[in-house]
This record gives sequence, C-alpha cells and structure tokens, in this order.
Amino acid sequence: MLKTRMNGFALIVLALAPAALAQDSTPLKLSLKDAVALALRQNPQVILANLNVSQSQQDTRIARSALLPQVNGTLGESVHRFNIETEFGSKFPGLAEHIGPFWVAQAGLGFTAPAFDLTLWNRYRSSKMAQDSRRSQELTVREESVLLVVSQYLGSQRAAAEVAAAQSRVDLAQALYNQAADLQKNGAGTGIDTLRANVELQNEKQRVIVARTSLDTSLYALARLLNIDPQRKIELADQVNFFDTPQVSIDQTLERAYAARPELRQVLNEEQRASLDVKIASQERLPKVSLSGLWLEQGLTPAGAIPVYTYEADLNIPLFTGGRIQADRDKADLAIRQLKQQEQEIRNRIALEVKTAAAQLESARSQVDVANLGVSLAKQEVEQARDRFQAGVADNIEVVTAQDELARANDNQIAALYRYNQSRADLAHAVGQMEALYAR
Repeated sequence: MLKTRMNGFALIVLALAPAALAQDSTPLKLSLKDAVALALRQNPQVILANLNVSQSQQDTRIARSALLPQVNGTLGESVHRFNIETEFGSKFPGLAEHIGPFWVAQAGLGFTAPAFDLTLWNRYRSSKMAQDSRRSQELTVREESVLLVVSQYLGSQRAAAEVAAAQSRVDLAQALYNQAADLQKNGAGTGIDTLRANVELQNEKQRVIVARTSLDTSLYALARLLNIDPQRKIELADQVNFFDTPQVSIDQTLERAYAARPELRQVLNEEQRASLDVKIASQERLPKVSLSGLWLEQGLTPAGAIPVYTYEADLNIPLFTGGRIQADRDKADLAIRQLKQQEQEIRNRIALEVKTAAAQLESARSQVDVANLGVSLAKQEVEQARDRFQAGVADNIEVVTAQDELARANDNQIAALYRYNQSRADLAHAVGQMEALYAR
C-alpha cells in the first residue's frame, strides 16, 4: 500500500515538472523602459549602492548617539574580604588580620554626557555629509547601470533589425532566383544567370545565420545585465521603435551638466567633509567638559540598602599630543588639494563628454537622413535591374550588383540609426539625465 502511494506521488511530480519548466521558459517581453526599471530594481551593483546608503545612515545614527547622554543600569552582588595590614600599611593590636568576608548588594543607574565638545558635533555633521556622498555615489551607479542597459538594448535592437533586413534580402534573393530559373526554363535565360542568382541566395542565407547569432548573444548579455535567469528567453517589445529618430529635448548646457552629474556632486561634498576635518583637527586643542554620575541602592542585604551616589564634572585640556593634531590637520589639507584636482578633472571630462555627444548626435542625424535615402535608391536600383533582366535587355549581373548595393545600404541605415540612438543616450548620460529620460 505504501509503495503504491509513493509511486503515485512520483507520477504526480513527474507530471507537474514539465508544466513548471514550461512556465519558467515563458519569453520575457521587455520594452526599453521595462528593461531599465528591471535593472534599477535587481542589478547587483545598484543593490550594493543602496546598501551602502543604508550603512551610511546607520553611521550617522552612531555619530549622533555620541552627542546624547548614555544611561545604563547596574545590578550586582559582590563578596569582600580585606587584609588590614595591606590596606592601612600596619597591623592594629587587638584586631584581626582581616575584615570579612561580607556580601554587598547594589542596584542603580549610571550616566555619562558630553557638556562641551565641538568635535563630536562636527563629526556628526561629517557623517551626514558622508551620507550625502553615498547617495551621490548611488546615483552615479544608477546612471551607469541605465547607460549600460540602454546601450545593450539598442545593440539588441540593431541585431534584430539586421536579422529582419537579412531575412528580407533572402526573400528577395529567392524571388530573383526563381525568376532566373523560370527564364532559363522558358529559354529566355542562361544557366550562368541561374547559378549566379543561386550563389547570391546562399550568401544572403549565410548573412541571416550570422545576424541571428549576433542577436542571440546580444540578448544573453542583456539578460546578464538585468540579472535574470539565463535560461529565460528575452523578446524586444520596442523592436520597431529602433527606426524612430525622436527629437532630443535635453538641456545640453554645461551648467546643467555640472549641476546634475552625481560624481561631481560627490566630489564637492567630499571637499566640504575635508574642510570640516580641518576644523575638527583644530578643535581637538580646545578643552572638553563631560558629566558623569552614579546612583545606587547599596547595602549588605537588600533590606538594609540605602542610596549612595557619585556625580562628576571633568575638564580635559590637551597639552601635548605628540604632533597628532597637527598631522590630522595637514592630512585634511592634503585631502582638500587632492579633491580639488579631482573636481577639475571631472569638470573637464564632463565638458568633453557633453560637447562630443552633442556633435555625434548632430552627425548621426545627418547620417540617418543620407542612409534612408540610400536605401530608397538601392531598392529602386534592384527593381530597375530586375525589370531589365526580365525584358532580356541585360543579364542578372546588374541584379546581383543591385542586391549587394541594397545590402550595403541596409547596413548603413541600421548603423546610422544605432549611432543616433546611442548618441542620444550618451548625451543624456553626459548631462546626468539618463534615468530621467529612460526610466520615466
């Protein structure tokens, strides 16, 4: 009976397994916006950047706690036995050599609180600046992640367009081969024309195989960036949009780029932190005042316990620190100088990226216009060569030449469209608007 039940359970598992696998292998259809949103949600680098921000928030809480009073409770019981001679330096005639043992029970509260320490306040401010730096770093990672996903998605669109164009040329080559074969069959054509058309057909089929392989590998790379199951197939929902050339409504001024680029904001924030470190180092020379206290119920037995307390106010004045304070100040000054150099380098790089991307975008738009015209003319050339071949005015060398020209025109058009879309993304990244343009 048990064996029968186990066999039935195994059959159920085997029956459900194919359904589960079929569900996991369902193609994931993604638009460009969907791909960007997915990357921002589960890309490992973005997740790590978010965790770094959360960690900096906890560091800020720790720095703030140093400004607040610290209170702790105590509860204990101890046993004491003293040697009179070692406690007082001599024996007392007539008294025992020791006191005890006796038990002491105590319970109460103790506290410490900084009354005057400017370094603690400025360290708290520095931790908040560090938190802002982490946020800027997170934005940098997000912008870079969006750029990578957009570039890979555009590359996949380009590969898909190349597959479609190659398949279209296969259909055309097949039609031209059929035409040449019909003409030969009817005595109006020659065997060399049919053979030449067949060679061109096989060449176009070869291009389809190469294009499909390029598309598959591009989609695998996209899946890797999106951190999804590599076994799951991806389909492009925006494949047709690859041929669109939308206007770029982006503020391309350097002032806008300087204000929006998170890596520049991060460096500026680090400069403020370094300036604050200089101030903290100088304030280490100032006196520090702290308060502490202890209040207990203490006695040999809990019933006989009485209140005891101790309150203290401490003044700490640094007199000699072995050069530590001056070294801290010099170290912060050097950090400021380093950050100034980084700031200038980032500003120069941003200016170069903005100008380069704007120039490439303008050039790419002109290339698209020329490439579109080239495709239109190449199609006309194919039609005219085909008509001349059909009429017997010429052999199909003109047709094959026109096919090659059409293939070249298609490649130029697809390359120009890819450059335009990629230049648009590069410009958005240069001015710090990748997420704003592609994720919303």
